[in-house]
Amino acid sequence: MEENAKPTKIAVVRCDIVSETCPGVGCFKAFNERRVHFEAYDENTQVIAFFTFGGCSGRRVYRMVNALKKHGLDAVHLSSCMLIDGTYPKCPNLDSIKKTMVQY
Repeated sequence: MEENAKPTKIAVVRCDIVSETCPGVGCFKAFNERRVHFEAYDENTQVIAFFTFGGCSGRRVYRMVNALKKHGLDAVHLSSCMLIDGTYPKCPNLDSIKKTMVQY
């Protein structure tokens, strides 16, 4: 890896409902160990944001992503707990939020 290589900057976004029972440990563990959805990233990757959607139905995603673009945001990921079946409360707007995030 080049010393001056631009770091890849990612954000993790999660459901407000899920955030009431999940402290984010799974996301940070998966990122730190470069597993699951983070396996393609190298050591030059940074998590620059970890935020909630801002309530149903994801009203904050667009604004937050646009705000993060000025900080060099490269990718947005859904939280691990939103993608695991049966462990946490199901986000009622997951499908529509995924469609909104496709553009990022």
